[in-house]
Amino acid sequence: MVQIPNSAAPALPQQQSVPTSADVARLAGVSRATVSYVLNNTSAVRISEPTRRRVHEAAKELGYVPHAAARSLRAGHSRLVLMPAPSVPIGPLYSQFINELQWALSRLDYTVVQYASVGLRGDEAARAWAELRPAAVLVPVGGLGPQGVAVLKRSGARAVVTLGSERIEGAHSLLIDHAAVGHLVGAHLYARGRRRIGVVVPEEPGLKVFSKPRLDGVRRAVQGTDASVTVLPLAYEEESAAALAARWPELGLDAVFAFNDEYAMLLMRALQDEGVAVPEDTALVGADDLLLGRLLRPRLSTVHIELPSGPDLAELVDSAVRNPGAAPETHHLLGATLVHRDSS
Repeated sequence: MVQIPNSAAPALPQQQSVPTSADVARLAGVSRATVSYVLNNTSAVRISEPTRRRVHEAAKELGYVPHAAARSLRAGHSRLVLMPAPSVPIGPLYSQFINELQWALSRLDYTVVQYASVGLRGDEAARAWAELRPAAVLVPVGGLGPQGVAVLKRSGARAVVTLGSERIEGAHSLLIDHAAVGHLVGAHLYARGRRRIGVVVPEEPGLKVFSKPRLDGVRRAVQGTDASVTVLPLAYEEESAAALAARWPELGLDAVFAFNDEYAMLLMRALQDEGVAVPEDTALVGADDLLLGRLLRPRLSTVHIELPSGPDLAELVDSAVRNPGAAPETHHLLGATLVHRDSS
């Protein structure tokens, strides 16, 4: 029989108390009010740089983090900006824009939270967002209507900002004119002597919000002329591009607007594999002006899209939070310029 010796259970590590602003004040040799002013980035009170540095160093040494809920109680609202994750695929251009915006909002002392509301849309999604009691909700691409805006405002959201192609009642609307992108391409291809123009329409769910106005813009650019427009459904897959390229002779197209640079690169390679010369047989234009498009051979003609800067949009959100009773504003954001390179 094996005897198991009695031994005392190992002592659990003693739980340390959570550091408070009073602890930070004592270590830095300042008042609790000064700690609050420094860590909340209060601009109304002038505090010397050495004092700010002492407070930050003390907070770091103690591991002190301000209590968001307490700060919200003092301010009368949270500093949370909710950004629902887009329900549609977004490319590098928009991803960079959203990242820049999040950084700029954090510099204004907002906490930015991305919310992945998978399967939720419209009012149902708005109710899920409202549970977090954000100060502002910034909806990147579609999926919110007037009823959803009302739900968010009743829950205490001081600002609802939408980014899309249509104005939403009750929200600050940031409008992007994708039809202008298509119009630029259609006019460019017609001016280059192209008359049988194909327009790629992605098959990926959700991208219709971008592709339809771009297609409409091309059609408007050549309306009343001898040019024709052919819709080209295309999935973002090599097999889909190869199948489309194999049909190229029967389509008889001498130009194509490939929706954006990523689809343009996909289609260009498939066309070249089929022996279709770009631009000799078919001119090709993308959109977004990605760096990779300049590295292709032939270099890709495209549309350079000018989105607002992150700091500018962050200031707009901050102003809307500080003035919740102001009438909703509409801003037209997108500037577009055709960049002519070798592929057209």
